[in-house]
Amino acid sequence: MNPSPLLCRADRAALLLIDIQTRLCSAMPAGIRSRVVGSAATLAEAAARLQIPTVVTRQYPKGLGDTEAAIPTAGATVVDKLSFSCCGAPEFNTLLGSLGRPQLVIGGMESHICILQSACDLQAAGYQVFVVEDAICSRARANHRNAVARMAQHGITVTNLESVLFEWLEDARHPEFKRFSSLVK
Repeated sequence: MNPSPLLCRADRAALLLIDIQTRLCSAMPAGIRSRVVGSAATLAEAAARLQIPTVVTRQYPKGLGDTEAAIPTAGATVVDKLSFSCCGAPEFNTLLGSLGRPQLVIGGMESHICILQSACDLQAAGYQVFVVEDAICSRARANHRNAVARMAQHGITVTNLESVLFEWLEDARHPEFKRFSSLVK
């Protein structure tokens, strides 16, 4: 039996980490910030181990700083942008087209601005979008909840870190199973 097209697949996915930057991180509530940065770092590590292409965006780095140091960016493509939606950066669209991956797994900041706008634009462009709820946040919880509800209403898959990791593996016999299991304990 073929896997469901509703599941995230390592051979079809690219990881997109949006604007997890030092000054933006410092504006997030501490407990939420550490969860989001940890989940995003785990996604980046898992993607690297599975050779899943990773794109990291930075919103106005002169003002918001560089990508948070805990996020591994070795091997990732970094795209600077001024538009809230990643799709507003022409080099981003060219890059995504060159990857040939129909699924995009998204984490980052802020849920109700850059995540929401990017997810909606990417879905409209024909991508299957998976937003990892425990890898996104907003300064205000109400804005985060609203963004998650809006994305789900628009047919964007709202998922979580563990679901993505184990959908990428597909099977407990995968050579990375034990390592990934330890990442989420």
